[in-house]
Amino acid sequence: MRELVGLLGWFMGAQGVLGIAGRVYRGEPWGVLQQWWDLPTPVYVALAVAGAALALYGETGKRGRAGAD
Repeated sequence: MRELVGLLGWFMGAQGVLGIAGRVYRGEPWGVLQQWWDLPTPVYVALAVAGAALALYGETGKRGRAGAD
C-alpha cells in the first residue's frame, strides 16, 4: 500500500512542479492537470508539497522493509 501512496505522491509532486514552472516561464501551467482544470498557482504549490510528503512516506516504507529482509 505504501508503494501506491508513494507513486501517487510522485505524480502529484511532478504535476505541482510542472504547474508552477509553466506559470513562471510561459504564463500557463504545464502537465496533465491543466488539460482538465484551470487551477490557480497556490493549488499547484499545495500539490507539490503534498506530493513530496506522500512520496517521502512511500519511500520510507521501502527503506524499512529492505532492512527486514
